[in-house]
Amino acid sequence: MITTQDGLRKPTTLETIFYFSLSLFINAIGNGLTVAANMGSSMWTASAANIALDFNFSISWVLIFYGAIQILINIALIRRFDWPSILGNIIFISFFAPFVGLFKQFFLTLGISNLPLTVVIALDILGIVMIAIAISIYQRLNLILHPIDEMTNILRFQYFNSNANLAQWVNFSVPAIVILILGLIYQQVVAVNIGTAFALLFQGTLINSADRFIFPRLKHRL
Repeated sequence: MITTQDGLRKPTTLETIFYFSLSLFINAIGNGLTVAANMGSSMWTASAANIALDFNFSISWVLIFYGAIQILINIALIRRFDWPSILGNIIFISFFAPFVGLFKQFFLTLGISNLPLTVVIALDILGIVMIAIAISIYQRLNLILHPIDEMTNILRFQYFNSNANLAQWVNFSVPAIVILILGLIYQQVVAVNIGTAFALLFQGTLINSADRFIFPRLKHRL
């Protein structure tokens, strides 16, 4: 909803397209930046990067596979098939995953790995902040969500009394377990570093802050 002097109204079609396109773009850039920097990605992206490395898959395909698994988890959480949401999840994944791969390659081509360590860390944290901002925007819009973020929304509002931090930590527990298992088996871990700890500790807080300060007139449509 959009706040107005008279209360709340639904976003217009143009507003919806603007908010969704902007959030998708910001999210893909943020994820591509963190993977290319290799100083720590958000937990799901880091987990996908490790699967891609260990099994020699494209990270875009891993993210698509992850999306399918997350859709099944969301069905279990709400205990029903929400077909409009599932279709929206599929549409989101179809656009999001390839863009992450493209931006990852773009930043690698720019030579991000050759920059001073402090700059790379700063860019990695910037990427995580961008991801949180994007999540905040399209969770509030609540039109088409990535299934990861729909899971956070479900946990936040149906299980944890609107607590974004707790919902985010529970959400992150699944990829954390995947990273731990793969690390023990293959004795190598990528995309887990300072940025991962930053995302684990602060991404929920960043989402809450973005709700308040980034497009504050855009309210949650539950």
